[in-house]
Amino acid sequence: MPINKPANAKYKLNTLIKNRWSPRAFSYKNIDNEILNSLFEAARWAASCNNSQPWRFIIAKKENSEEYAKALSCFNENNQKWACTAPVIGFIGAYQLMLGDKKSRTYFYDTGMAMAQFILQALEHNLYIHQAGGVLLDEIKLQYDVPDDVDIICGFALGYQGEASILPEPYNERELQERVRNPIEDFVFTNTFNKAK
Repeated sequence: MPINKPANAKYKLNTLIKNRWSPRAFSYKNIDNEILNSLFEAARWAASCNNSQPWRFIIAKKENSEEYAKALSCFNENNQKWACTAPVIGFIGAYQLMLGDKKSRTYFYDTGMAMAQFILQALEHNLYIHQAGGVLLDEIKLQYDVPDDVDIICGFALGYQGEASILPEPYNERELQERVRNPIEDFVFTNTFNKAK
């Protein structure tokens, strides 16, 4: 049975936010193109500085074995062990410059907004995403001919949940671990940074 890990929240949360977590075990079930495109539509409507929309996605579907193998080879060795269970894997990057060749101070932030909306739309369809910083940045740039003014931010695996038992150790154990978060008092301040009110 797929694992549910709702947030143990002190205050009321939106249901999608409450149920979001990052599994490593995915079902081999393919994702319908209409559903997949709805995720990119959600990302498309994210807020960004001056509407610069710096985000760029690279994806590979397991049904195309050559494209999938290319993308999987750009994950580090440890992340390949679980990412290979997902029907869709990919990377998200961002242009450093806004229109007019002005350097953007917020391009990473803006791209995070797009990815957050992508994730929440995925949950609407019972799809889950595990993001991975452990990717081979130079290899991605080389394999996909990514221009110099684009930063690759992270990789991701996307799919319907699978059984933890399909994962090798230690990932099968991690799949069952409780989710923990810092209390609000640790990151919200008034008069002085790092001093709770």
